[in-house]
Amino acid sequence: MAVEQYRQIIQQLILERAQRRSPVEEIETQAILDTERDHYLLLHTGWRGNRRTHGCSLHLDIKDGKIWIQHDGTEIGIATQLLEMGVPSSDIVLAFHSPYMRQFTEFATS
Repeated sequence: MAVEQYRQIIQQLILERAQRRSPVEEIETQAILDTERDHYLLLHTGWRGNRRTHGCSLHLDIKDGKIWIQHDGTEIGIATQLLEMGVPSSDIVLAFHSPYMRQFTEFATS
């Protein structure tokens, strides 16, 4: 697949998740889509009562024609969704695993 297709797939998945409403009204979900540098994040920011919430549930990059999953805090798993959308496992890097551990997965090592 071409990098442009990967950009479209990633944006679609992140925007779908960003449109879901948080059960806590004070929490805002933000889709950060940097198509020029190929960085994609799903952020959550706001307040739960008097406690500040700020965190990233998804962080994906496209590097050297592959999708690098830097962080996946989702229930379903973004790698599974990417596979379902036709991205080959050889083009997905589980960057949250150490380079040594990646060789034991069905995905790309780098």
